[in-house]
Amino acid sequence: MRNAQGTVQRIVEQKDASDAERAITEIYSGIMAVPAKRLAHWLAQLNNHNAQGEYYLTDIVAMAVADGVDVVAHRITDAVQVAGVNSPLQLAELERAHQQRQAHRLMEQGIRLADPARFDLRDDVRGHAAQLLCGPDVEIDVGCIFTGKVELGEGASIGAYCHISNATIAAGAVIHPYTHIDGEKLGASVGEGALIGPFARLRPGAQLGKEVHIGNFVEVKNSILADGAKANHLAYLGDASVGERVNYGAGSITANYDGANKHRTVIEADVHVGSNCVLVAPVTIGAGGTVGGGSTITKSTEPGALSVARGKQVSIANWTRPAKQPKP
Repeated sequence: MRNAQGTVQRIVEQKDASDAERAITEIYSGIMAVPAKRLAHWLAQLNNHNAQGEYYLTDIVAMAVADGVDVVAHRITDAVQVAGVNSPLQLAELERAHQQRQAHRLMEQGIRLADPARFDLRDDVRGHAAQLLCGPDVEIDVGCIFTGKVELGEGASIGAYCHISNATIAAGAVIHPYTHIDGEKLGASVGEGALIGPFARLRPGAQLGKEVHIGNFVEVKNSILADGAKANHLAYLGDASVGERVNYGAGSITANYDGANKHRTVIEADVHVGSNCVLVAPVTIGAGGTVGGGSTITKSTEPGALSVARGKQVSIANWTRPAKQPKP
């Protein structure tokens, strides 16, 4: 409440206020600066003679006025800065207001957001402050979440519902929908013009060169892929160094863990790895070599060689499948 001259007289809780007091639209934000020398004296006078039977710190305002101490109230023009949170709904509303401001700031810089109401820039779980740095002509579709520090180069395109954390995406790269990139402490990087996803996963230490293709359900961890390398479907590359223009087949994996230690796989330039291969690290596939589909490679191969390591096919003519026995 203020007097006729506009000076603050007291703060009244809603349940203790009169009809006239409830008509006042000015609300206490919960922030107060009080002279320490006076505070102990006023706190000693607090009582719980009110509708809720509680001790209100705000009662010291009236005590200060009675003791001739000036009470000055600052009227903030941005209510979001001092909005209270007393329920999950209020928390969600405040978070959305914060996200809306971040979206507007980015759009004012020239970033194209498909829908600013469906955009999230968050601090990550390790407490790293959210930071999204964007070059010109960046496009971000709906439902994307950015955490930690993310850099998006000129003309980069981020598809719908991607989650990108602690990563650098170079100019012209396209991140297709539902891709998950989390660099954590090691970081992750995507080169110029690379195509990633949809439904791809880049983990810490993934470093992709120019024009690299990582397709659907491909996972890359602590691996370097040189310019033009491709892993287009259903594959795993962990602790690997992949040369230029390598084609890595569907269903193939690097077996990098022996149960105790991680080992590295080296795939040199222009290698073709067929589908459903297992490269058992440590192993090197020589430049220009080919690994036949379904092979399990446990020894390093020579450059230009065709390497096939799989069981011999056996076909049994006129074979009858086991039949289910009828239930008694």
